[in-house]
Amino acid sequence: MAVFIHPTAEVSGEAVVGEGTKIWNQAQVREGAVIGEACILSKNVYIDEGVHIGNRVKIQNNVNVYHGVTVEDDVFLGPSMTFTNDLFPRAFSKDWKVHKTIVKKGASIGANATIVCGCTVGAYAMVGAGSVVTKDVPDYALVAGNPARQTGWVCRCGMKLDKNLTCPVCNISCKSVIGGQEASGFSHT
Repeated sequence: MAVFIHPTAEVSGEAVVGEGTKIWNQAQVREGAVIGEACILSKNVYIDEGVHIGNRVKIQNNVNVYHGVTVEDDVFLGPSMTFTNDLFPRAFSKDWKVHKTIVKKGASIGANATIVCGCTVGAYAMVGAGSVVTKDVPDYALVAGNPARQTGWVCRCGMKLDKNLTCPVCNISCKSVIGGQEASGFSHT
C-alpha cells in the first residue's frame, strides 16, 4: 500500500511514514516524527519533531501533536483537540521542560479536548468533547468536563457500560479488564 501525501502537505524528508498512510492538505510532519501504517492525518494537522504515532490512528482536522507526545495504535483524535508539552510556558524562557504524554491503544479523544502534558490516557478510554484532561485517565474510563472527571466506563467498542460493567451493545462483561482498577482520583457518578 502506497503512502499518499497531498501536494499542499509538508512532510520532512527526515520523518518516517508507514505504508498506507494518508496525509491530507496543509498538514505538516516535522523531522524525526514517526507515523505508523494505515493512518489518516486530516487537513491542517501538525505533527511536531520526534512525535511517535502508532498504526491505524485517525487524526481529524486542526489537531496539534507536540514534541513529547506518543500516540499508540488505533487511537482517534477528534477535530481541533490539542496537546500541550510545557507546564510553565513563557515565551522568553530558555529553561522549558517537555513533559511526556501518552495516549494508549484504542483511546478516543473528542473534538476540542485539551490534554495537559504529563498525562496518560489509558487504553480504550474515551475523553469527551471539550474536556480538559489534567491527570491520568484509567484504561476504559469515560471522562468529561473541565477539569475532566470520570463519569463511567466504556467498552472496547466505545459504548458506556452499565452498572454491572456490561456493554449494552456487545453484551460483553468488562469486569475482567476493569476489575479493581483505581480511578486515579476521578469521582464516579
